Amino acid sequence: MCRLVSCRFAVSSKKHSGIGRVSVNRKSGNNDLSNVANVQWLLPLAWAALLAAGIIGMPLLESLFRWIEPDARQVVYARAAFYELLGRHVLVVGVAAVVTIIAGVAAGVAVTRERGRDFLPLIGQLASLGQTFPPVAVLALAVPVLGFGTLPIIVALMLYGLLPIVRNTLAGINDVDPTIKQSALAMGMTPWQVLRQVELPLAAPVILAGVRTSVTINIATAALGATVGASNLGDPIIAGIVNGNVAYVLQGALLIALLALCVDSAFNVYQQTLRQRLSAS
Repeated sequence: MCRLVSCRFAVSSKKHSGIGRVSVNRKSGNNDLSNVANVQWLLPLAWAALLAAGIIGMPLLESLFRWIEPDARQVVYARAAFYELLGRHVLVVGVAAVVTIIAGVAAGVAVTRERGRDFLPLIGQLASLGQTFPPVAVLALAVPVLGFGTLPIIVALMLYGLLPIVRNTLAGINDVDPTIKQSALAMGMTPWQVLRQVELPLAAPVILAGVRTSVTINIATAALGATVGASNLGDPIIAGIVNGNVAYVLQGALLIALLALCVDSAFNVYQQTLRQRLSAS
Protein backbone atom coordinates (compact mmCIF):
# COMPACT_ATOMS: atom_id res chain seq x y z
CA MET A 1 0.00 0.00 0.00
CA CYS A 2 2.78 2.35 0.90
CA ARG A 3 4.56 1.51 -2.32
CA LEU A 4 1.39 2.29 -4.33
CA VAL A 5 0.95 5.65 -2.62
CA SER A 6 4.59 6.54 -3.14
CA CYS A 7 4.36 5.63 -6.83
CA ARG A 8 1.27 7.81 -7.30
CA PHE A 9 2.98 10.67 -5.50
CA ALA A 10 6.01 10.32 -7.75
CA VAL A 11 3.88 10.33 -10.92
CA SER A 12 1.87 13.36 -9.77
CA SER A 13 5.01 15.21 -8.80
CA LYS A 14 6.49 14.52 -12.22
CA LYS A 15 3.33 15.83 -13.89
CA HIS A 16 3.34 19.00 -11.81
CA SER A 17 7.02 19.50 -12.45
CA GLY A 18 6.42 19.06 -16.20
CA ILE A 19 3.60 21.61 -16.15
CA GLY A 20 5.80 23.95 -14.17
CA ARG A 21 8.59 23.62 -16.72
CA VAL A 22 6.20 24.34 -19.61
CA SER A 23 4.87 27.45 -17.86
CA VAL A 24 8.40 28.61 -17.07
CA ASN A 25 9.46 28.05 -20.67
CA ARG A 26 6.47 30.01 -21.93
CA LYS A 27 7.21 32.87 -19.58
CA SER A 28 10.86 32.90 -20.57
CA GLY A 29 9.86 32.84 -24.26
CA ASN A 30 7.54 35.80 -23.76
CA ASN A 31 10.28 37.65 -21.89
CA ASP A 32 12.74 36.97 -24.72
CA LEU A 33 10.25 38.32 -27.30
CA SER A 34 9.65 41.45 -25.25
CA ASN A 35 13.39 42.01 -24.79
CA VAL A 36 14.01 41.63 -28.53
CA ALA A 37 11.16 44.04 -29.30
CA ASN A 38 12.55 46.58 -26.86
CA VAL A 39 15.97 46.41 -28.53
CA GLN A 40 14.45 46.70 -32.01
CA TRP A 41 12.65 49.91 -31.05
CA LEU A 42 16.00 51.62 -30.46
CA LEU A 43 16.51 52.27 -34.18
CA PRO A 44 13.17 54.06 -34.77
CA LEU A 45 13.77 56.08 -31.61
CA ALA A 46 17.23 57.02 -32.87
CA TRP A 47 15.81 58.24 -36.19
CA ALA A 48 13.08 60.14 -34.33
CA ALA A 49 15.74 61.78 -32.16
CA LEU A 50 17.69 62.83 -35.25
CA LEU A 51 14.51 64.22 -36.80
CA ALA A 52 13.76 66.23 -33.66
CA ALA A 53 17.34 67.48 -33.58
CA GLY A 54 17.07 68.56 -37.20
CA ILE A 55 13.78 70.38 -36.59
CA ILE A 56 15.07 72.21 -33.53
CA GLY A 57 18.72 72.69 -34.48
CA MET A 58 18.48 73.62 -38.15
CA PRO A 59 19.25 77.32 -37.49
CA LEU A 60 22.42 76.23 -35.65
CA LEU A 61 23.74 74.81 -38.94
CA GLU A 62 23.68 78.20 -40.65
CA SER A 63 27.48 78.26 -41.00
CA LEU A 64 27.42 74.91 -42.80
CA PHE A 65 24.69 76.03 -45.18
CA ARG A 66 26.51 79.33 -45.69
CA TRP A 67 29.51 77.33 -46.87
CA ILE A 68 27.26 75.49 -49.34
CA GLU A 69 25.55 78.70 -50.55
CA PRO A 70 28.00 81.58 -49.93
CA ASP A 71 26.19 84.02 -52.24
CA ALA A 72 22.69 83.57 -50.85
CA ARG A 73 21.23 86.26 -48.59
CA GLN A 74 19.46 83.67 -46.45
CA VAL A 75 20.54 80.05 -46.13
CA VAL A 76 18.10 78.73 -43.49
CA TYR A 77 14.46 78.47 -44.54
CA ALA A 78 12.47 80.87 -42.35
CA ARG A 79 9.10 81.42 -44.06
CA ALA A 80 7.54 78.87 -41.69
CA ALA A 81 8.75 76.94 -38.67
CA PHE A 82 10.03 73.48 -39.46
CA TYR A 83 7.87 71.87 -36.78
CA GLU A 84 4.77 73.37 -38.39
CA LEU A 85 5.81 72.04 -41.79
CA LEU A 86 6.46 68.63 -40.22
CA GLY A 87 3.02 68.57 -38.61
CA ARG A 88 1.30 69.44 -41.89
CA HIS A 89 3.35 66.84 -43.72
CA VAL A 90 2.44 64.10 -41.24
CA LEU A 91 -1.22 65.15 -41.33
CA VAL A 92 -1.46 64.90 -45.11
CA VAL A 93 0.32 61.53 -45.25
CA GLY A 94 -1.69 60.23 -42.29
CA VAL A 95 -5.10 61.15 -43.72
CA ALA A 96 -4.20 59.65 -47.10
CA ALA A 97 -2.83 56.51 -45.41
CA VAL A 98 -5.97 55.93 -43.32
CA VAL A 99 -8.29 56.24 -46.31
CA THR A 100 -6.00 54.14 -48.52
CA ILE A 101 -5.66 51.37 -45.91
CA ILE A 102 -9.41 51.14 -45.40
CA ALA A 103 -10.14 51.16 -49.14
CA GLY A 104 -7.27 48.86 -50.10
CA VAL A 105 -7.85 46.21 -47.44
CA ALA A 106 -11.61 46.28 -48.01
CA ALA A 107 -11.16 45.86 -51.77
CA GLY A 108 -8.63 43.07 -51.28
CA VAL A 109 -10.90 41.22 -48.87
CA ALA A 110 -13.97 41.69 -51.08
CA VAL A 111 -12.42 40.12 -54.16
CA THR A 112 -11.17 37.10 -52.19
CA ARG A 113 -14.75 36.20 -51.19
CA GLU A 114 -16.79 33.86 -53.33
CA ARG A 115 -19.14 36.60 -54.57
CA GLY A 116 -16.37 39.03 -55.47
CA ARG A 117 -13.83 36.84 -57.28
CA ASP A 118 -15.16 37.98 -60.66
CA PHE A 119 -14.05 41.54 -59.83
CA LEU A 120 -10.44 40.56 -59.04
CA PRO A 121 -8.99 41.64 -62.44
CA LEU A 122 -10.92 44.93 -62.30
CA ILE A 123 -9.67 45.80 -58.80
CA GLY A 124 -6.11 44.93 -59.78
CA GLN A 125 -6.25 47.13 -62.86
CA LEU A 126 -7.81 50.06 -60.99
CA ALA A 127 -5.15 49.85 -58.28
CA SER A 128 -2.38 49.71 -60.89
CA LEU A 129 -3.92 52.68 -62.70
CA GLY A 130 -3.18 54.90 -59.69
CA GLN A 131 0.56 54.38 -60.11
CA THR A 132 0.40 54.64 -63.89
CA PHE A 133 -0.28 58.37 -63.64
CA PRO A 134 2.59 60.43 -62.21
CA PRO A 135 1.62 62.36 -59.06
CA VAL A 136 2.29 65.64 -60.84
CA ALA A 137 -0.25 64.72 -63.50
CA VAL A 138 -2.80 63.77 -60.84
CA LEU A 139 -2.26 67.14 -59.17
CA ALA A 140 -2.67 68.95 -62.49
CA LEU A 141 -5.98 67.18 -63.07
CA ALA A 142 -7.21 67.57 -59.49
CA VAL A 143 -6.50 71.28 -59.00
CA PRO A 144 -9.14 72.53 -61.49
CA VAL A 145 -11.76 70.39 -59.74
CA LEU A 146 -10.68 70.56 -56.08
CA GLY A 147 -8.80 73.87 -56.08
CA PHE A 148 -5.43 74.64 -54.52
CA GLY A 149 -4.55 73.37 -51.08
CA THR A 150 -4.33 70.08 -49.21
CA LEU A 151 -7.13 68.11 -50.87
CA PRO A 152 -5.46 67.58 -54.29
CA ILE A 153 -2.29 66.11 -52.75
CA ILE A 154 -4.35 63.82 -50.50
CA VAL A 155 -6.18 62.48 -53.58
CA ALA A 156 -2.85 61.99 -55.38
CA LEU A 157 -1.36 60.12 -52.40
CA MET A 158 -4.42 57.92 -52.12
CA LEU A 159 -4.21 56.87 -55.75
CA TYR A 160 -0.44 56.45 -55.63
CA GLY A 161 -0.41 54.38 -52.43
CA LEU A 162 -3.31 52.04 -53.17
CA LEU A 163 -1.51 49.41 -55.24
CA PRO A 164 0.91 48.01 -52.59
CA ILE A 165 -1.89 47.63 -50.05
CA VAL A 166 -4.27 45.87 -52.45
CA ARG A 167 -1.59 43.52 -53.75
CA ASN A 168 -0.32 42.57 -50.31
CA THR A 169 -3.84 42.07 -48.99
CA LEU A 170 -4.55 39.66 -51.83
CA ALA A 171 -1.23 37.88 -51.33
CA GLY A 172 -1.62 37.62 -47.55
CA ILE A 173 -5.16 36.25 -47.62
CA ASN A 174 -4.50 33.84 -50.50
CA ASP A 175 -1.42 32.48 -48.71
CA VAL A 176 -3.46 31.35 -45.70
CA ASP A 177 -3.50 27.54 -45.59
CA PRO A 178 -6.93 26.31 -46.82
CA THR A 179 -6.89 23.50 -44.26
CA ILE A 180 -6.78 26.08 -41.47
CA LYS A 181 -9.88 27.79 -42.85
CA GLN A 182 -11.64 24.46 -43.28
CA SER A 183 -10.80 23.50 -39.70
CA ALA A 184 -12.21 26.81 -38.46
CA LEU A 185 -15.44 26.26 -40.39
CA ALA A 186 -15.66 22.70 -39.07
CA MET A 187 -15.44 24.08 -35.53
CA GLY A 188 -18.65 26.04 -36.19
CA MET A 189 -17.17 29.46 -37.01
CA THR A 190 -19.04 31.63 -39.50
CA PRO A 191 -17.27 32.96 -42.63
CA TRP A 192 -17.09 36.40 -41.01
CA GLN A 193 -15.47 34.91 -37.89
CA VAL A 194 -12.99 32.98 -40.05
CA LEU A 195 -12.04 36.21 -41.84
CA ARG A 196 -11.74 38.25 -38.66
CA GLN A 197 -10.14 35.69 -36.36
CA VAL A 198 -8.13 33.50 -38.75
CA GLU A 199 -7.42 35.00 -42.17
CA LEU A 200 -6.70 38.63 -41.28
CA PRO A 201 -4.44 37.83 -38.27
CA LEU A 202 -2.41 35.36 -40.36
CA ALA A 203 -2.21 37.79 -43.29
CA ALA A 204 -1.42 40.81 -41.07
CA PRO A 205 2.41 40.77 -41.56
CA VAL A 206 2.05 40.70 -45.35
CA ILE A 207 -0.63 43.40 -45.33
CA LEU A 208 1.52 45.51 -43.03
CA ALA A 209 4.42 45.22 -45.48
CA GLY A 210 2.20 46.76 -48.16
CA VAL A 211 1.11 49.54 -45.81
CA ARG A 212 4.77 50.16 -44.97
CA THR A 213 5.69 50.52 -48.64
CA SER A 214 2.72 52.76 -49.36
CA VAL A 215 3.29 55.14 -46.45
CA THR A 216 7.06 55.37 -46.97
CA ILE A 217 6.65 56.24 -50.65
CA ASN A 218 3.96 58.79 -49.89
CA ILE A 219 6.14 60.56 -47.31
CA ALA A 220 8.47 61.53 -50.14
CA THR A 221 5.70 62.09 -52.70
CA ALA A 222 3.81 64.46 -50.37
CA ALA A 223 6.52 67.07 -50.96
CA LEU A 224 4.87 67.77 -54.33
CA GLY A 225 1.94 69.24 -52.43
CA ALA A 226 3.96 72.43 -52.01
CA THR A 227 3.46 73.09 -55.73
CA VAL A 228 -0.32 73.38 -55.26
CA GLY A 229 -0.36 75.37 -52.03
CA ALA A 230 -0.30 72.49 -49.53
CA SER A 231 2.32 73.70 -47.09
CA ASN A 232 4.59 70.91 -45.81
CA LEU A 233 8.23 69.87 -45.77
CA GLY A 234 8.26 70.24 -49.54
CA ASP A 235 8.13 74.03 -49.15
CA PRO A 236 11.91 74.46 -48.64
CA ILE A 237 12.60 72.17 -51.61
CA ILE A 238 10.30 74.07 -53.99
CA ALA A 239 11.58 77.42 -52.70
CA GLY A 240 15.15 76.25 -53.19
CA ILE A 241 14.47 75.13 -56.75
CA VAL A 242 12.72 78.38 -57.63
CA ASN A 243 15.41 80.60 -56.05
CA GLY A 244 18.40 78.43 -56.94
CA ASN A 245 19.18 77.88 -53.25
CA VAL A 246 20.69 74.43 -52.70
CA ALA A 247 20.69 74.93 -48.91
CA TYR A 248 16.89 75.12 -48.85
CA VAL A 249 16.65 71.95 -50.94
CA LEU A 250 19.00 70.08 -48.59
CA GLN A 251 17.02 71.14 -45.52
CA GLY A 252 13.71 69.89 -46.86
CA ALA A 253 15.20 66.70 -48.30
CA LEU A 254 17.05 65.90 -45.06
CA LEU A 255 13.96 66.23 -42.89
CA ILE A 256 11.80 64.21 -45.29
CA ALA A 257 14.45 61.47 -45.41
CA LEU A 258 14.67 61.32 -41.60
CA LEU A 259 10.87 61.16 -41.33
CA ALA A 260 10.72 58.34 -43.89
CA LEU A 261 13.46 56.39 -42.11
CA CYS A 262 11.73 56.84 -38.75
CA VAL A 263 8.36 55.62 -40.04
CA ASP A 264 9.84 52.80 -42.11
CA SER A 265 11.91 51.44 -39.22
CA ALA A 266 8.89 51.64 -36.90
CA PHE A 267 6.81 49.62 -39.38
CA ASN A 268 9.66 47.12 -39.67
CA VAL A 269 9.77 46.56 -35.91
CA TYR A 270 6.01 46.13 -35.70
CA GLN A 271 6.09 43.74 -38.65
CA GLN A 272 8.80 41.62 -37.00
CA THR A 273 6.82 41.61 -33.75
CA LEU A 274 3.73 40.29 -35.53
CA ARG A 275 5.74 37.53 -37.18
CA GLN A 276 7.33 36.51 -33.89
CA ARG A 277 3.94 36.35 -32.20
CA LEU A 278 2.52 34.22 -35.02
CA SER A 279 5.49 31.86 -34.92
CA ALA A 280 5.31 31.64 -31.13
CA SER A 281 1.61 30.80 -31.21
